[in-house]
Amino acid sequence: MKTPYWLILIGFLGSLFPLWGCAAAPTVPETLSGPQAEEPPVTAVKTVSVVQGLEHPWGLAWLPNGDILITERPGRLRRVRNGKLDPNPIPGLGEVATVGAEQVFASQQGGLLDIAVHPRFQETGWLYFSYAHGSREANRTRVARAKFDGQALTDWEVIFEVGQSKRDGQHFGSRLVWLPDQTLLVSIGDGGNPPVRLEGDLIRLQAQNLGSHLGKVIRITEDGKIPPNNPFLNRPGAAPEVWSYGHRNIQGMAYDPLRKKVWATEHGSRGGDELNEVRRGENYGWPLVSFSLEYSADKPVAPTSADPAMVSPQRVWTPAIAPSGLAVYTSNRFPQWRGNLFLGGLVSRSLHRLELDEEGRVKRESRVPIGERTRDARQGPDGYLYVLTDANPGQLLRLAPE
Repeated sequence: MKTPYWLILIGFLGSLFPLWGCAAAPTVPETLSGPQAEEPPVTAVKTVSVVQGLEHPWGLAWLPNGDILITERPGRLRRVRNGKLDPNPIPGLGEVATVGAEQVFASQQGGLLDIAVHPRFQETGWLYFSYAHGSREANRTRVARAKFDGQALTDWEVIFEVGQSKRDGQHFGSRLVWLPDQTLLVSIGDGGNPPVRLEGDLIRLQAQNLGSHLGKVIRITEDGKIPPNNPFLNRPGAAPEVWSYGHRNIQGMAYDPLRKKVWATEHGSRGGDELNEVRRGENYGWPLVSFSLEYSADKPVAPTSADPAMVSPQRVWTPAIAPSGLAVYTSNRFPQWRGNLFLGGLVSRSLHRLELDEEGRVKRESRVPIGERTRDARQGPDGYLYVLTDANPGQLLRLAPE
């Protein structure tokens, strides 16, 4: 059968414009030369609902005794014990309970966000939280810690806040990741989409401003101080907390103990979602370099999608999957998954599995359909994968190979 002429034409145009919306075909890493379309689903995975009835859950963490703590965006901390959800939220969240998503950011992205347990929790008792603080006219990302005695939170203490106040309820970032030296990485979004402005320019340009916390990964100590080896500590005009910059909105971040790397997934605007290896002092390009299109028009955000002075992503998703939550599977319970990355997709409504080679390059991607906005993915201490779905009601799922 002869090939229809319109298929020949599409193939020809595709060879000229391999990434739609870019002004020119850039030189990109080999890892991006593979298929960018949706991968076939994985069917040999068993999914079990652990608990239901959550309201827009965002982050989860395990206590040493096996209890699971889950944040809900309206400003509640929930506990799962022996597979059952405690009907009463844990008290003591303080200002988060009164400045939550349902009051200030009802239709936006703020509220109570991530949670992290101190690496020496049994000694310190500290839990860490990221959240949006303020009003629609003036808000910012904050990080606080509190003591947890098994019943309630006490000694609430703000240890970091973004230095720039912004309008509207977009792009708070907010993943919390402990490094082996027990310093804390925090992802901070760029502040929002056009027409949101700051200091006379589009706010997203703050991602390239080293004096701003917006569009950065920052690194602090357990009590919010500046580590002495942060990359821009002695640069005039730079914020000393900055670890890496040029990010749009990282909602997935994890330390990889197998490869000694930090991985992060961040949202593009229209397409151009990215997987990056986050390294000390590096520039990841946003918004000067991007695979994204503007929301308001079919034109690229940036004049190019690659620059030798900036770090190129390991993987790009166009159309967008809206990645949120990221786990590195390290358990031997399921050896076929060991070393794989698992990330949630808010738009794709799936869990995406990335298989990496020994150097950390993506060699294969597959997906597990979840059917709901997939907000977070974590490996539990039992070696199973756990997934939070972002809905009202949302749920906590446990996944394993069939």
